[in-house]
Amino acid sequence: MSTPGIKVFAPASVSNLGCGFDILGLALERPGDEIIARMTDRKELRITEITGDKGQLPRNIHENTVTIAAAALLKHLGEEGRGIDFEIHKRMPFASGLGSSAASAVAGVVAMNELLRRPLEKRDLLPFAMQGEQHASQAWHADNVAPSLLGGIILVRDNASLDIHRIPAPRGLYLAILHPHILIQTADSRKRLPKNVALSDLVTQTGNLGGLIQGLYQSDFKLISRCLQDVVIEPHRSKDIPYYTEIREAALGTGALGCLISGSGPSMFALCDNSLLAEACGIAMKSVLKKHQLRCDLYISGIHAEGAMKY
Repeated sequence: MSTPGIKVFAPASVSNLGCGFDILGLALERPGDEIIARMTDRKELRITEITGDKGQLPRNIHENTVTIAAAALLKHLGEEGRGIDFEIHKRMPFASGLGSSAASAVAGVVAMNELLRRPLEKRDLLPFAMQGEQHASQAWHADNVAPSLLGGIILVRDNASLDIHRIPAPRGLYLAILHPHILIQTADSRKRLPKNVALSDLVTQTGNLGGLIQGLYQSDFKLISRCLQDVVIEPHRSKDIPYYTEIREAALGTGALGCLISGSGPSMFALCDNSLLAEACGIAMKSVLKKHQLRCDLYISGIHAEGAMKY
């Protein structure tokens, strides 16, 4: 026998924001993942249905990020004998640079916490969602998980201890997110990154990071725009993205504050100071790929203030 289910939405996220490799991320209003979870008498976790994955996601509970994260939370609470059925509804693309695995892990722990009548505060769910994300990405970094869980713009001061802090999002910020239909695996992308960084690049990068945070606090869009560049990671990752320079120039030429790779790509985002401009930038970016006959998805989104939630 199963009880009536609860439904949870966890948003996609944009990580790095250029100069904040592995330490900055923001939550999107769309797309995202949806989980439906129900208590059962079976005394085990099960995945009863997955949609939107084109058969790519594992049904094995020891391999799926949703159930890995949920099981970690149950173990912490001493509730390993609980029976829970999960329906997983993927509403976002895989390996897109938009935190797909992070959203799934977050949705799993939030759904579990809701079923158990919230024994933990939302922020305290972070380490358990991270266990699901780590399984998928083979790395422990919270720049996708933390914003998907908590919403807004997040600074990760230290990934090991999950010392995270929320940065204010100025009113009016919108993003145009272009997802080309090519596959880039995060784990593979990280292997190609440089092991050493020139001192001059470090100075430029840290200056941009400090300036971006200052610009966000002061709603200084000109300062934000000057800081939306990455001299360390993006020069390497851009080589994997077809027509990267054309897409970036199309967005900047339309008036975007900046245009960068989201996470490891292949998605690119244009940050804009209003929704109409974001729509115009999105059209310009998409037209580049249309010209080259490369399929893509386009999302226009504000910043999701709340993060994952029951609805």
